[in-house]
Amino acid sequence: MSERRGILAGGNWILDKIKFLDTYPQQDSLANIVGETVSNGGGPFNVLIDLAKLGATFPLAGVGLIGEDAEGQWVRQQCAHNGIDTTHLRSQSESPTSYTDVMMVKSTGRRTFFHCRGANARLGPEHFPLADHSARIFYIGYLLLLDRLDEPDAEFGTVAARLLHDAREAGFKTCVDVVSEDGQRFAKIVRPALPYVDYCILNELEIERTTGIPTRREGEIDLDAVKRASRELFAAGVQEWVIVHFPEGACATNGLGESFIQPSLQVPDDQIVGTVGAGDAFAAGVLLGLHDELPIETALRYGIATATACLLSAGTSDGIKPLEVCLHHLEAWSFRDLSPQ
Repeated sequence: MSERRGILAGGNWILDKIKFLDTYPQQDSLANIVGETVSNGGGPFNVLIDLAKLGATFPLAGVGLIGEDAEGQWVRQQCAHNGIDTTHLRSQSESPTSYTDVMMVKSTGRRTFFHCRGANARLGPEHFPLADHSARIFYIGYLLLLDRLDEPDAEFGTVAARLLHDAREAGFKTCVDVVSEDGQRFAKIVRPALPYVDYCILNELEIERTTGIPTRREGEIDLDAVKRASRELFAAGVQEWVIVHFPEGACATNGLGESFIQPSLQVPDDQIVGTVGAGDAFAAGVLLGLHDELPIETALRYGIATATACLLSAGTSDGIKPLEVCLHHLEAWSFRDLSPQ
């Protein structure tokens, strides 16, 4: 194993203000808020909190910008409580701490996001201490939601691509995650980063929008299409693993074209409290395995177990427990059948 240890995670630091609705209204109509909570949000914040709760034994550190406001203080308090190094999480007065109003229909778990970009929009390459840090993995989340890092770069395509190049040159393994936005920017923003990415973690809609390959057929996940899309990302430059997660499970593909499938669990609907943060919980579990150089099958099981735990509570990370506890979920319910129909 590499002598480097730990995960340095940078990008979006967000407060998720989650409101549970009785129904999602048409425009100009009314819905009732039947509950609400505040939770951590944004890729690095979620992943680091989840790793801490899983019991990661390696250092966890964050990079980002927050506001000089009560929300920013709350972010620091959560990190301190979970043993996350915030030396490079900087406060500034020009913009508020970023937040998202998450509207979740209680009966279905469907979510709609209204986002204030806030301080995250000011995050630039100068805020990343690559030369001074000895973490093993450098994680960025989310591409497409970091204004300055998504800007064009004459040599590398985007500023984020240059940053990832510099991280690999400094000795890190690199990992990216993207946001599920509606739009046509995926190829323009995501593809330039791929030659400098070791681990690319995204969901089925995000890889579809990046490659143009539909990943569902008649509403069902098309695993052959997911594998084709993953191989296309390798052709675009990904170095080690493309890992795609979807409600039915996950698929990890390597540069040799080998794919490993891990079904998700058939959790009863009445056990699912919320879905906010499940994708980042999956990423945290996978990164726990990748950091410790465990077999990819093990990393995928960690990811599915952690994502399942997330579903059982309302907040982004409220359901995450030590890894041994999360793994017990794999024995509580049956795995989905992902064999060809």
